[in-house]
Amino acid sequence: MAAKRTYHQYCGLASALDVVGERWTLLIVRELLMGPRRYVDLLADLPALGTNLLAERLKFLVEKGVVEQVDLHGTGSRLAYQLTATGQELRPLVAGLTRWGMRFVGEVSEEDTVRPHWGFLAVEAMLRPEKATDVDECYEFRVDDAVYHIEVRDRVPRAVKGPAEAAAMVATTDATTFVEIGSGRLTPLAAMVTGRLSLVGEADAVLRCCDLLGLEAGVAPAAGRATGRATGRKGRSPVTAARRRA
Repeated sequence: MAAKRTYHQYCGLASALDVVGERWTLLIVRELLMGPRRYVDLLADLPALGTNLLAERLKFLVEKGVVEQVDLHGTGSRLAYQLTATGQELRPLVAGLTRWGMRFVGEVSEEDTVRPHWGFLAVEAMLRPEKATDVDECYEFRVDDAVYHIEVRDRVPRAVKGPAEAAAMVATTDATTFVEIGSGRLTPLAAMVTGRLSLVGEADAVLRCCDLLGLEAGVAPAAGRATGRATGRKGRSPVTAARRRA
């Protein structure tokens, strides 16, 4: 393994970048923020990352105490990697970078990789806790084969993996559309009209969810229950009209 590059600066930021500033490192951290992952799974979700470089990055992160190996089933045959307590401290930093980076998201190309589970961290990043109301409810997102939701309890919102017990709003879309809406490249209204987004739920719940995620309703849902069924590509139907706040 080549000698690790360093900034040689006696500074906290430089020291942090010495650990997580190398190419691919924060993307590996992003994957592990979703939970323990096997080596083969990391390789599958980071297709442009070669196996030798992945092994090198993981080895370095383990040495620095950011990542550790775990035995998922107690058999010794299915070892996985997970973040340590130190590694978990990167969660708000990764969320902040995700939120900041949304403005630089360009048009998707054929070479670009997108995974539905990345949307979970995007939801975490977009949450604006100060906009939570005193209504306890859940908003569910079905992004390709991934399902996660926002739970609001006692004015505290949190992103949760898996389906909601009783969702006040359910949004269904694909991973690319989800990123385009989050980055402001596509409004929910445009996604609905083109059949790429579906939303079912009470109108007031839709508006509260939009506000919580920093989205502004472009067209007020009809009073009562808001539903949409637009025609379009299979698995990419209806939804809410909202646009990214400037």
